[in-house]
Amino acid sequence: MPANGGRTPSMKDVARLAGVSLGTVSHALNKPEKVSERSLAKVRAAVEQLGFVPNSAARSLAAGASRTVGLVLTDIDNSLFVDIARGAEDQARRAAHALLLANSDIDFNRQESYLDIFDEARVAGILFAPMNASLEGVDRVRRHGRRVVLVNLAQGRKDCCAVISDEELGGYMAARHLIELGRRRLLFAGGPEEFYAIKERRNGALRAVLEAGDVTLEIINCRRLKSDEGRKIAAEIANRSPERIPDGILSPSDRIAAGVIHELMARSFSVPDDIAVIGYDNNQFTTEAAISMSTVSQDGHRMGSEAMRLLLDEIENPDHQHRTLTLEPRLILRESTLGPRGKPLPDTDGRAPAPA
Repeated sequence: MPANGGRTPSMKDVARLAGVSLGTVSHALNKPEKVSERSLAKVRAAVEQLGFVPNSAARSLAAGASRTVGLVLTDIDNSLFVDIARGAEDQARRAAHALLLANSDIDFNRQESYLDIFDEARVAGILFAPMNASLEGVDRVRRHGRRVVLVNLAQGRKDCCAVISDEELGGYMAARHLIELGRRRLLFAGGPEEFYAIKERRNGALRAVLEAGDVTLEIINCRRLKSDEGRKIAAEIANRSPERIPDGILSPSDRIAAGVIHELMARSFSVPDDIAVIGYDNNQFTTEAAISMSTVSQDGHRMGSEAMRLLLDEIENPDHQHRTLTLEPRLILRESTLGPRGKPLPDTDGRAPAPA
């Protein structure tokens, strides 16, 4: 039977079993160089026997600092957020900080719950990639002293740092590419209307259409950023009269675009001869679709790395100044707009090749 009677063992239990003071246990756990070899051996034996696990949150409180950072992501299924996490982790490791990852899975209540969990754990700071423009949780945890850096959303805030991609430019680049290929009846296969990124990408597409003058843009929103939503949109399009079928589709999500391509080809449409399709995010769906997919790429790894860099500076620098860093997206062209003879262009400035 455990010496603590089945309770979660405490430092007092360790001290009692080892026959040393509570201060000696604290030093053995945090500053072992200050403890004699004999006492250190006793403490370690007691820790092993009791199965004692130090309370890192309490230790951080005692030391006045934590070396743990929380990261709340929108959707870990989207490889953009995986890249953000990797970039943040790489930067945190270089600074000897640990990163705890939470996935809200596009659930607002879960997102807010994770913010509170990290707040209660008294992490040094939080990287927050929110699912929409509601930032009450940021205000809440900041009132408790938590430092927060926003990722993929800024909302014009001046009280915390942010790293964002120019979403409007990305939408503009996608639509402009289709227009320069000669497409004139465009359709924006959008996701949830409340998502800030969706709105900005759509606004960019609208700007390109207005500049062109002789191009139309139809907008169809859907509830989720899932491939089945793309299949539904494509099925509806396939049942239209020929004059109402778009010749170019741009989607604010590679997952939706992959569903569109799959369903169009299943219904005997040729992509891109009949309908050119371009997605957004450059995640795994761009190469897992029936044909390789043109897309707009965001540098998620750099977003995560820069966000962590800003957070660490705020943690360590009393003269830290909040700022928003905006990264430019890149146009990546593949078969879904260029056709099988189109040579993939992995990194362009947004200029599409002239139509054949």
